[in-house]
Amino acid sequence: MPDIKAVIFDMYETLAHNHPSLWLPTFEEICRDQGLPLTGQKLWDLWKPLELGFRQQRNQRDGSGSMPPFKTYEDAWSACFAQVFRQVGKGDADDAGRRCVIALGQRELFPGVHNLIARLRSANIFRLGVLSNADNDSLRPLLYRHGLEFDAVVTSEAAWAYKPHPRPFQLIAEALGVPMEACLFVGDSQYDDVQGAHAAGMRAAWLNRNGTPLDPRWATPDYQVASLPEVLDILGMPGSGRIEVSSQG
Repeated sequence: MPDIKAVIFDMYETLAHNHPSLWLPTFEEICRDQGLPLTGQKLWDLWKPLELGFRQQRNQRDGSGSMPPFKTYEDAWSACFAQVFRQVGKGDADDAGRRCVIALGQRELFPGVHNLIARLRSANIFRLGVLSNADNDSLRPLLYRHGLEFDAVVTSEAAWAYKPHPRPFQLIAEALGVPMEACLFVGDSQYDDVQGAHAAGMRAAWLNRNGTPLDPRWATPDYQVASLPEVLDILGMPGSGRIEVSSQG
């Protein structure tokens, strides 16, 4: 696809694992080190609904059309821990929030990520970027840990907004020096990634590894892929040989 000049990736559950099960060792560590009368699983079960509430509310406008004040993940997570620890009667919420930010910077990559980035880089056509709903202190160490280099990196913390808000997408396009319409965004979330990319004027490839049905509430992706190598097929490069193009593609 010669009119694509930049390929921008989401990070978590696109390039790097972040399954909920990966959080349990961190929650066990918090309980052990802080002497909490809980298992890691119980702490997770109390904390996660509060964290989901934050995610659901962070981009909701109030009656006047104003967005809620931006909070980093560390601040939001610490606030959720504080609510749980008030019920428990003890616990250091700031320490727990910081541990979660650090843990997120230690995730492993999906197979083939380095090869994909190397293939795209070797084409000498595309600017490459990462745009992630993450704090700087999670994403930057993760990139360093795995030796991943991109032409531009934008976090929600840097944008002071979370996907699908258009601001993060605008910032990454500006940093790459590529018009919105010449960017392809690749991500695993139909809401955060596809909805956000389309609202900003980018094309979107939905990485749908599990065959999740399309949600009619959100934008339809230009492309659906079941694995990262299929991104090469979209771009007209030899890849996996599989590609599914939506009706909007």
